[in-house]
Amino acid sequence: MNMTTTEPHSAEASISLPIEGMTCASCVGRVEEALTATDGVQDAQVSYALGRATVTYDPSRTSPKLLADAVVDAGYEVPTAESTIEIGVIGMTCAACVRRVDKALRAVEGVRDANVNLVTHRATVTVTPSVTLDALAAAIEKAGYEAVLDDAANNGEDARARALEEADDREHRSLKRGFVVAAALTVPLLVVAMSHGLMAWTETPFGRWLQFALATPVVFGPGRRFFRLAWAAAKHRAADMNTLIAIGTAAAWTYSTVALVAPGLFPHAAHGRMPHLYFEAAAAVLTFVLLGKTLETRAKKRLADAVRGLVALQPKTAHRLRGSAEEEVPIAALAKGDLVVVRPGERIPADGDVLRGTSAVDESMLTGESLPVDKAPSARVYGGTLNQSGALTVQVSTTGKGSALARIIEAVEHAQGSKAPIARLADTVSGIFVPIVLGIATITLVAWTLLDPTADGIAAAVERFVAVLVIACPCALGLATPAAVAVGTGRGAELGVLVKGGAALEAASRVNLVLLDKTGTLTIGKPTLTDVVDRSGMGENALLALVASLENLSEHPVARAVAAGAAARGLPLIEVETFESVAGHGIEGRVRGSLVRVGTGDFLRQAGTDTTDLDEEAARLAERGRTPFFVAIDTELSGLIAVADPVSPAAKAALGELRSMGVEVAMVTGDRAETARAIGRELGIAEVIAEVKPEDKARVVAEKRAEGRVVAMVGDGVNDAPALAGAHVGIAIGSGADVAVAAADVALMGGGIGGLPTALRLGRATLRTIRQNLFWAFIYNVVGLPIAAGLFYPWTGWQLSPVVASAAMSLSSVSVLANSLRLRRFSK
Repeated sequence: MNMTTTEPHSAEASISLPIEGMTCASCVGRVEEALTATDGVQDAQVSYALGRATVTYDPSRTSPKLLADAVVDAGYEVPTAESTIEIGVIGMTCAACVRRVDKALRAVEGVRDANVNLVTHRATVTVTPSVTLDALAAAIEKAGYEAVLDDAANNGEDARARALEEADDREHRSLKRGFVVAAALTVPLLVVAMSHGLMAWTETPFGRWLQFALATPVVFGPGRRFFRLAWAAAKHRAADMNTLIAIGTAAAWTYSTVALVAPGLFPHAAHGRMPHLYFEAAAAVLTFVLLGKTLETRAKKRLADAVRGLVALQPKTAHRLRGSAEEEVPIAALAKGDLVVVRPGERIPADGDVLRGTSAVDESMLTGESLPVDKAPSARVYGGTLNQSGALTVQVSTTGKGSALARIIEAVEHAQGSKAPIARLADTVSGIFVPIVLGIATITLVAWTLLDPTADGIAAAVERFVAVLVIACPCALGLATPAAVAVGTGRGAELGVLVKGGAALEAASRVNLVLLDKTGTLTIGKPTLTDVVDRSGMGENALLALVASLENLSEHPVARAVAAGAAARGLPLIEVETFESVAGHGIEGRVRGSLVRVGTGDFLRQAGTDTTDLDEEAARLAERGRTPFFVAIDTELSGLIAVADPVSPAAKAALGELRSMGVEVAMVTGDRAETARAIGRELGIAEVIAEVKPEDKARVVAEKRAEGRVVAMVGDGVNDAPALAGAHVGIAIGSGADVAVAAADVALMGGGIGGLPTALRLGRATLRTIRQNLFWAFIYNVVGLPIAAGLFYPWTGWQLSPVVASAAMSLSSVSVLANSLRLRRFSK
């Protein structure tokens, strides 16, 4: 609960409770009555206007929770302020581990939601204020895993990221060492066990004991990790991939050891023949699984390449000015208002504004655009961008987590940790997968033993039992979606497309209708002077100089466009004697003794000017997408000026690419119908919905959705917020700093529509990769399990040895990761 508590002295405390649901003065009375009736309450004052209750109480007799309960019992709500906590989790190896951590976190009182990601090793937990980090860490550790928490307010995230990366490195080195040791023992073991009489001594007691001597160190050395993890799962009444590996290898090793030590226990063995041994199966299974896990950890590290690349852009130190002296300080030491010097070739240390100097800055990390951006005094610069050509003095405005780079990294990490709706099937299957496999393996062992109770039959039953256990791969199912989402969102960030999660990627892949705002989306969002029509005989430049002198005193965007147009022609401004602005109509003032009016036709006509001679010209300009304004000098009609918001240079190409993808396009704008239709004609947009208020754009989106269309709404992310929220995919266009926190599913960081086709194609490519991963993961298990169980053996002779089954299982996870990493090659 979002409560404020004070304690004046030990016997008295005061609390401010937010209350929802009060609609009138009588509600206030009921809440006050409920609170004052609570034991220990000394005073209660409820404000209907503020929606809060201030309560003075004895903390030895009641508590904030009891007070909140009293309000709830009276029929009202005390809203809970929720926050999000991220915790690193070390030790997860498969989808079953994810479920176990998720279940443990959700069991903590006060946890509202938990999202655990196998790829990023992070748990994102939504909690109420009563939940502590220690409680969450304890829950994770009780489930058998290690929690990595922030260790400081300033560098906690960096410390956690380093701890996770170090843990990944340790895991990779441990797996690699284990594989090398296991392979060194397994290769000669396979030679001995699979010689099939080519070397006579291998069938002797010495050869059989040699197999035991080579296999046992593998099982209880490098293979010990799987037994340890399986036991940890068993203690929590769970089963995972490690359970399957541990049971399978333990069964093969135990059976072989019994057959070696006490062959007489197999009474149905043919006379003079020794029971078959499966030491090589136990060792080879562990060796192949270790190889697969080694390759898997290496591939997983590449999934986060995009985030690591962004983090690496942040310089470690900055050149801070102290008076006239310059000092080198760590980035963490910078504060708002500090002045820093950035030389050519250096990265800008923090977000800020240029005070002195001019340069070209490479902002491709934010926008995905390779062309540098010119910077001059008062221009905005962003931390991590590369200063190329000149020295700049920058005043720091934002540091730490508030910087554009930090917010983008946070958004990408959040997206990589999110789930796509298509993952629900895999999550459901993986939840019951291991118990089902254990059941199939048990049935396989019992059935084949009953069908052939001889020594050879029992040996075949054990072989198939082990093959079923080791070929099953819940890991491939668990990695199919998060791996593709992680690579897709990371690659998008590199291309200037910030996607807020797997659900947004999936929705983007299905979009078949794009609704586009006009201003700032299809156009550059900045009016410019386009036409000057002189009817006074003084000439276009003289008329423009006269008008611009007046407009220069106004802050209206149209006025600035006219003034800029005159400056571009090199026209000098004239001194203005009087000036008045009439909101919504125009401006007037006295220049060189003459009264000059500039504005709408109605504005001039009301002042006694006849605009008939230029009405047709004004209409023609409006049809071409211009906004015309009449000019009068001393009530005499003198001319026209017109401004327009030019079409974005990238708009036509972007819309053409969308059409080639089979996506329809429509314009939804609040601008005048004439202007909107003119822009529509220029860009080839057939459906133009004009003069729509921001709140009505959401209605248009809803109508299109009701028609069965999958709708993307593209706008500036502020005025179009209701429509963005109502679309299947809301896409915001803005600068890199703005879009990192935009209220949209997808943000185009380049500030233009050019990235829109890239966003939709990225969604399609990611969803296609997820489907491929899920297909192969499901097919692999659906086909592999029956063959491993020997289901087709009586008719086809098909069966899998545990060695081949373990190799296939290991490669299945690696193939899912490798397929996901192909998205790294996705381009605009």
